[in-house]
Amino acid sequence: MSTVYIPALAAFGGSAIGAVSTIVSGWFSGRRRRRELHHARSFSKREQLYHSFIEEASRLYAYALVNDQAEIPQLVSLYTLVGRMRILSSNEVVQAAERAGHLIIETYLSPNRTFVDLPKFIEEMDPLRDFGEACRRELMNIPAQ
Repeated sequence: MSTVYIPALAAFGGSAIGAVSTIVSGWFSGRRRRRELHHARSFSKREQLYHSFIEEASRLYAYALVNDQAEIPQLVSLYTLVGRMRILSSNEVVQAAERAGHLIIETYLSPNRTFVDLPKFIEEMDPLRDFGEACRRELMNIPAQ
């Protein structure tokens, strides 16, 4: 083989390696971007679901404290949110949501409360504490991938 071909082959080999490394690098960075986008969407979807549940449960609980008539369509809506959580969330979050739902139903069945009764049931005034803490733990532990 002539010494003239060696620099040409070296240049060709360097170009080929450069091209392959660019393609592989682009593939890895694209894959990483897609994973980050999936993570952000998953986080956002759960965050919105939990936000909707907290708003609906808080409104129903406040209504249940002072009324005997249950808002059945809104309770069904609340349990629809729980059903969506069964698909997306951990068992801990689903169980906390179910406990909150049961507490709301029990509150409808209990006697109505007045402002005078407030000191007696101050501990019950945050029925979503366990749910909120479970959601925070789950959202903090979603793998970044």
